[in-house]
Amino acid sequence: MITIFLLGFALSSSCIAWLIWHARKHVHRYGSDMPQRFHKGNVPRLGGAGMLASLLICGLVLSGAGRYLNIPAHFREVFLPLALLSPAILCGILEDLTQRISVRIRLAVTLLCALVVCYTADLRIARLDLPFLDSGLNAFPLIGMGLAVLAIGGLPHAFNIIDGYNGLAGMVAVLISLALVHVALQLGDRQLAAVLVVLVGATAGFLVWNYPHGKIFAGDGGAYLWGGVIAYGCVALVARHPEVSPWFPMLLLCYPVSETLFSIYRKKVRGQSPGMADALHLHQLIYRRLVKVVLDSENEAEEMLMRNNRTSPYLWGVTLLTVVPATLFWRTSWLLVLCCLLFVCLYIGAYLAIIRFKLPKWRD
Repeated sequence: MITIFLLGFALSSSCIAWLIWHARKHVHRYGSDMPQRFHKGNVPRLGGAGMLASLLICGLVLSGAGRYLNIPAHFREVFLPLALLSPAILCGILEDLTQRISVRIRLAVTLLCALVVCYTADLRIARLDLPFLDSGLNAFPLIGMGLAVLAIGGLPHAFNIIDGYNGLAGMVAVLISLALVHVALQLGDRQLAAVLVVLVGATAGFLVWNYPHGKIFAGDGGAYLWGGVIAYGCVALVARHPEVSPWFPMLLLCYPVSETLFSIYRKKVRGQSPGMADALHLHQLIYRRLVKVVLDSENEAEEMLMRNNRTSPYLWGVTLLTVVPATLFWRTSWLLVLCCLLFVCLYIGAYLAIIRFKLPKWRD
């Protein structure tokens, strides 16, 4: 696994270094008046392209040259979903380059790719450990496949929502992936663990350039890569291993999912389209109201970069509130459900406290 991680890291960091150097001519196309923009200067948003290249090359290596690295050849079967998810990721990269692909088109492409993955791999959500629902899922398998398609096609957009500051979504993806790797290895599922280890390596290679200096952003392509691969890993892990509670991935992903659902609700209440960008997500409120100005400097770009970097650790801590109990109690559904409910209450309470300026005393 260490070899696979290092391979993913080396390929990703190298590809992204090349992209940083050669993508400078594209950055002038990015709008400077977008509400979710919290940085100065022009920064390429092609980190997803570098990570995708890393994962696909690793897939080819594991498929063709794996025997020379003492890697079982059957790992190649697990990397098939990466190829099937590639059109959705490429659609996100195209949006990063042109800023002209609508939200509806991107959502349709991700759902279509998710459908192909679920049909090809025969994936479906067959249980929720709730007897009155599990009987229906067993009686109507198409419902379970529809839920799997919704999960794999929807999570990329959840990661896109939380991808707002240097190191934020990337570290969230690493923490969640490591929890999945831990459980997969306990169950002896080295194939699925390999895919997620490569994702961790590729993300680490991206973070070298993204945090704390912000030389490149993940963009929509990076968010779709993280969301698609992690969602596939979650669905496949529960489908393959009845020991794993279906609420294990639910708790793992509780932060990005809560952010997405609350954002949709908030915009619907205000009469806005859920696809409309705004600056009222939790991480944006933390940036404005919790993170102190750290420099007495006339260099606005440097000051904004420092505040940007100091925002992400708050959300890493939020993610650990779900990742740690999920990793500890991955077999026990009732505990996982309880933790999900507690986190949702905590999330809403924290959001309302920040937006109403009810800040903790240590902030002053």
